[in-house]
Amino acid sequence: MNPTDRGPALGPDIAVDTFHRDGYLIIRHFTDASTCAELDRIVDESLHPPLAPLEYEADVHYPGAPMSKTSKGGFTPRRLLNAYTRDERFRRWATSSDMIRVLGSLMGTDALCLSQNHHNCIMTKHPGFSSLTSWHQDIRYWRFDRPELVSVWLALNAEHADNGGLLLIPGSHESDLGRGRLDAALFMRTDLPENREMIDSAVAVELAPGDALFFHCKTYHAAGRNQTDRVKKSVVFTYRAADNNPIPETRSAVYPDIPLSR
Repeated sequence: MNPTDRGPALGPDIAVDTFHRDGYLIIRHFTDASTCAELDRIVDESLHPPLAPLEYEADVHYPGAPMSKTSKGGFTPRRLLNAYTRDERFRRWATSSDMIRVLGSLMGTDALCLSQNHHNCIMTKHPGFSSLTSWHQDIRYWRFDRPELVSVWLALNAEHADNGGLLLIPGSHESDLGRGRLDAALFMRTDLPENREMIDSAVAVELAPGDALFFHCKTYHAAGRNQTDRVKKSVVFTYRAADNNPIPETRSAVYPDIPLSR
């Protein structure tokens, strides 16, 4: 078992030290099979036909994405947005007592908020037209008092390298790369030897349905394309401490955050 893996979140032992060391933590069986199946069904209903608001692969212009919406595969969904307000069952999962307890332990506070501005979505990776996401930190476009947010990624079906599962660089949340080591879009440059050394230490995240990945907003991560014949689906929400406020008049403050407490 990977040292960042732990069993169900129901026990008292949450690997806080592991999370702070690696910048991420996998909790196996975090969500039961029936809940995963129910959320998966809601996602399918939102994909056929695609229900707005959503982002298409053609919108991001990442490697492998269709050039435009008029190209073949141009209306391939990438993300179903505003998951929190899409369905009560997403809200229940995102604000559950287990979620709040784990996040409270990892973030060292009893006062939390769920961001409606960042992630708050269902990530989909479709066969044939999914794109490659280069190495980046999520915090690169977020604006808060402190870069100390945690995202939670729930696998609704199996995730692995073949279907575009996540890759992470352990401990990279402690790295402050100079601007010259990033490209114009703030992705890590892969042409630099010092960056290659970091990338070579990456681990592939393999998740079963119901497994949850908790990861720091500064942890460098990437993902490949879906080479299988099935859509990969994941639910993702982002959380902050209540005193880590979004900076006014930025995209991090467009929608009100949801207060949570243990």
